[in-house]
Amino acid sequence: MSSTDTVFPLIVQQDAVRKALPHLDVRGELARMFLSLANHAAVQPPQSLTLFPQGTGDFITYLGVMAEAKVFGVKMSPYIVTESKPVITAWTTLMSMETGEPLLLCDAGLLTTERTAGATALAVDHLAPGAARRLAIVGAGSVGQAHLRHLAPLRPWDSITVFSPVLGGNEAKRAALGALHERVQICTRIEDCVRDADVIALCTSSGTPVLSDAMLTRPALITSISTNVANAHEIPPAWLQDMDVYCDYRRTTPASAGEMKLAAQLHGWSPESVLGDLPELASGTAKKPSYEKHAFFRSIGLGLEDVAIAYALFRHLSGSR
Repeated sequence: MSSTDTVFPLIVQQDAVRKALPHLDVRGELARMFLSLANHAAVQPPQSLTLFPQGTGDFITYLGVMAEAKVFGVKMSPYIVTESKPVITAWTTLMSMETGEPLLLCDAGLLTTERTAGATALAVDHLAPGAARRLAIVGAGSVGQAHLRHLAPLRPWDSITVFSPVLGGNEAKRAALGALHERVQICTRIEDCVRDADVIALCTSSGTPVLSDAMLTRPALITSISTNVANAHEIPPAWLQDMDVYCDYRRTTPASAGEMKLAAQLHGWSPESVLGDLPELASGTAKKPSYEKHAFFRSIGLGLEDVAIAYALFRHLSGSR
């Protein structure tokens, strides 16, 4: 990890990250990392939330250790209250387990979007039926678009439907989504988007459910991500009792995911009923969904994902392998 021509730590701004992204195998890096976690060659502590004094904001700390790569790191994501729009950033520091010195400090905004979509794609690849042909994506922001890019290659989809309120009348955004895949269909109602879907990727910033019982016409795999809203949940917590539930990491996710916390508090659901997480899926030890009922995959975002993608960025920029 050293070079006579390179001064460490590398400090990488967003533009350099954007140029590097096409060269990174995001899903492959995550698959290898989760297999290392399954084999006890990586450590994933719980994320922590630290409040600023006088209600001025907070920051979340995401930590992780990758022993085989001999690196550890931390992503810090602050939420800073201002008189107008809050300031939200994310930066990852990558450190060497051999020297104890920093290797990389990078803007993690784009990397967070990519690793979030990459983790969902890894789950969908393991959990969705091989015969799945209808993909629905709810949300059309940067995270929704990243999910579209990562999920589109996983199956020979007959249709890819997308819904977001911001798409109504916005021809530029509709055209941008259409350019990502030839089978994209823009829906004006969420009901039309998710009807008869085999896989439904929820990519919103909603703190309350975006799906209801009447919308779903057959058992599907539903994926959901995190947002900054307290106890955010994109599906009704009561649904968990009647679903095959999976998550990114069973040791940390149920204590942080909004619908899991509420389902345990209000509906008698137990984290012990989680059928599998990404380390177990990567290692082939998780039970697969029955599809006699809905399957649900919940991601909160892990520090190890941030460390893995930052390490891939570091190797690309430093020319190391």
